[in-house]
Amino acid sequence: MKPFLRQQLARYADRQGELEFLLSREDIMKDMEQFLKLSREHTDVAAVAGRWSRYQQRESDLAGAEEMKGDPDMAEMAEEEIASATAELAQLETELQRMLLPKDPDDARPAFVEIRAGTGGDESALFAADLARMYTRYCDAKGLRTEIMSASESELGGYKEVVLRIEGSTSTSAGSCGAYGMLKFESGGHRVQRVPATETQGRIHTSACTIAVLAEQDEAEAIKINPSDLRIDTYRASGAGGQHINKTDSAVRITHIPTGIVAECQDGRSQHSNKAQALKVLTARIHEKDRAERAAKDAAERKSLVGSGDRSDRIRTYNFPQGRLTDHRINLTLYKLLNIMEGDMDDVVEALQAYEAAQQLAALENNLN
Repeated sequence: MKPFLRQQLARYADRQGELEFLLSREDIMKDMEQFLKLSREHTDVAAVAGRWSRYQQRESDLAGAEEMKGDPDMAEMAEEEIASATAELAQLETELQRMLLPKDPDDARPAFVEIRAGTGGDESALFAADLARMYTRYCDAKGLRTEIMSASESELGGYKEVVLRIEGSTSTSAGSCGAYGMLKFESGGHRVQRVPATETQGRIHTSACTIAVLAEQDEAEAIKINPSDLRIDTYRASGAGGQHINKTDSAVRITHIPTGIVAECQDGRSQHSNKAQALKVLTARIHEKDRAERAAKDAAERKSLVGSGDRSDRIRTYNFPQGRLTDHRINLTLYKLLNIMEGDMDDVVEALQAYEAAQQLAALENNLN
């Protein structure tokens, strides 16, 4: 294990002792807010310190086993212990590295995935529908709940624009992760190369879609928006939904006047529910705008290609004739495109998470040196 990691982990062990002392004081119970704050910190710190203690114990076991190898009567047992301790130490080091990385508070939140058709006309809209299906199937497999917030359908059955809301959490190689933490690296330009269904001469076309993944904010964030900054319009919903959805002005469009950001929802069966959902989307878009502006300011100090989320960037190519998916940010190429389009996205998601973790670890080491 690198020395800088050992230094960080030793600090966690020291901090655990400090927190246990503070929490044992009688006067701390008089300040419930401070008590809860220290208790939450202690829970996080104790988790790291506990794994660090286990790591040190297994290091000691490994050293003891190495010494026993010279004894013929103990050699076989020593070899077994060496193999066991070495494997567990490698696993513990990976876990500890992950636990030391800075956490994005939005990672545990539900996510809005906005998919918009770009260049390519009808083929681009069909590709947008394919992407929406891919994400839906992936989330279903992970036990996440997916719903369509709003959709603008094309004539051939694709989507000019579709907004999905995804909620829940699951376990990944990076630990427990919410919908936003799983899908945030999907933001950007997605390019497809294939023979469209409308192509009669078998020629390969190139089309594109843009995707934005937004973290849903809690109601407290929505309350912070000044109502006087909002313009709310209602209109008659279009598309499928039966007589009710087509005969009432239930669809809602909300405009945030200072920024010009717009959100709309027509999927619900009442104006009230559509307004509430549209406000959630609007809040997420405003939050994402603020996040992007902060990221731009930090770019001079640290630039992470995975984390940029610039919608204009071409991040990925889906080449159907070759059965190939290429993520250009991390030079990842997989020849299992059809499986991926059916929702088998684990290799892609985990590679992006691992790349970002490596970037964060390198930045942490640089900051300490």
